[in-house]
Amino acid sequence: MSTIPLTSNTAPALQRRRQALLGDYGMPIVYAVLFGVLSVTVENFFSLANVLGLMLSVAQIGMVACTMMLCLASRDFDLSVGSTIAFAGVLGAIVLERSGSVGLAVTAGLGAGAIIGAANGALIAYLRVNALIATLATMLMVRGLAFIVSQGQAVGIANETFISFGDTRLAGIPLPVLVTGACFVVFGVLLNHTVFGRNTLAIGGNPEAARLAGVKVERLRVIIFLLQGLVTAMAGLILASRITSGQPNAAQGFELDVISACVLGGVSLQGGNARIFGVLVGVLIMGTVENVMNLLDVDAFYQYLMRGLILLAAVLLDQLKARGGRG
Repeated sequence: MSTIPLTSNTAPALQRRRQALLGDYGMPIVYAVLFGVLSVTVENFFSLANVLGLMLSVAQIGMVACTMMLCLASRDFDLSVGSTIAFAGVLGAIVLERSGSVGLAVTAGLGAGAIIGAANGALIAYLRVNALIATLATMLMVRGLAFIVSQGQAVGIANETFISFGDTRLAGIPLPVLVTGACFVVFGVLLNHTVFGRNTLAIGGNPEAARLAGVKVERLRVIIFLLQGLVTAMAGLILASRITSGQPNAAQGFELDVISACVLGGVSLQGGNARIFGVLVGVLIMGTVENVMNLLDVDAFYQYLMRGLILLAAVLLDQLKARGGRG
C-alpha cells in the first residue's frame, strides 16, 4: 500500500488546519478542564445552588456580550454600556414609582437605551467620531444623567410584578438566565445565518470593500449600536428588578468585563471575526473566575487585579491570533 508524501504545499495546509482547530476549540477545552479541576478542588463549586448562582451572576454580562460581539465584529466598541445599565434601571424605577405602570417603566428604560445606542452609532458612523471618544463621552454623560434624575440616591422598587422579572424561575432556572440564553440563540442566528450578520463581518473585515459591494455601512453601524443600547437597557431593567432598586452607581467597570469576555471568546479587536459559542465560553470563564474568588473569600482588591490580568491576557491572545493570521 502506497502513502501520499507530504509536499511543500500540504505541510503548511496541515499547520493552518491545526491552528484553526486550536482557535475554534482551544478556549472551550481550557474552560472544560478549568471547570473539572475547580469542581474537584473547590468546596461547593459544583453544587446545584452554586452553578445556578454562577449562571445568574453572568446573566447581564452575557446579554450585553451578544451585542458587544456585533460592535467588535464591525470594528467598533462601546464603553457606555455600564452607564446605560445604570440609567435604564434608574429611569425605569422612577417611572414605575410615579406611574405605577410596569409597561410604561419598561418602555421608558428600553427607549432610553435605544436612543443612547442610536446616538453612539450616529456619532461614529455619520460624524466620524472615533468610537473610543464617542462612547467614552457618552459613558460620562449617561452616568451623570443617572445621578441627576435620581438626585444621587437609589430609587426603591416595591412593585411585585416588576420584581418578579428577576425572581421568577421556570423549571428551576431563573428568568434572567433564560433571557440570556434566548439572546445567545437570537444573536447567534443573526450573526451566522442572515445577511445582517454577513454584512457586519464584512464591515469589520474591510469597510471600504463592504461599501463598494453595496453594504450601507453607516446605516448598519447605527442599527448595531441601537441593538447594543436596547439589549443593555434590558439588562439594566432586569438588574434593577433583581436588586429591587435603580442604582445610579450600578455596573461600574461593566464594559471592561464584557469586552474581556468577548475577546476571550475569540472576537477580534481588529474586526471581521466573531463566534457566538466562543463569546458564551468567554462569559463563563469571566463568571467562573469571579465565582471561585468569592467562594474562596478572596479580597475585593485582588479581584480587581485578577480582572485586569484577564483583560490583558485577552488582548494579548487577540494580538497573537492576528499575527498568526498574517503569518
